[in-house]
Amino acid sequence: MNIDDLLEQARTSLKRVTPEEAERATASGALLVDVRPIEQRARDGEIAGALIVDRNVLEWRLDPQSAHRIPEIRSHDDAVILFCNEGYASSLAAATLQQLGLHRATDMIGGFQAWRAAGLPTARIQNPT
Repeated sequence: MNIDDLLEQARTSLKRVTPEEAERATASGALLVDVRPIEQRARDGEIAGALIVDRNVLEWRLDPQSAHRIPEIRSHDDAVILFCNEGYASSLAAATLQQLGLHRATDMIGGFQAWRAAGLPTARIQNPT
């Protein structure tokens, strides 16, 4: 198995969404979670209202049973849409969240770059340091 195989396998369990679908889902209560590193957010901007959760702590912050979870996560039924820069790392991360029981976890096709290309609203990062 190589990384392409792993990515394909991860995506078989995901109902991936377009940027427009992600925007509509957040209006209906889904959590939009940015897992990009600070350097990418500082360079390209952010999506207003998206939660910032560093990839290296994602599972601890989004596991409803974790003592370290963020308050926005209440149950395994929460809808969570992850995004990274282009939609690769977020697919792997969403599949991992599903393994933790977040059965509605998925990711955004094309990531932040697709969101921006679709002309959806972005914001400059306020305090990059």
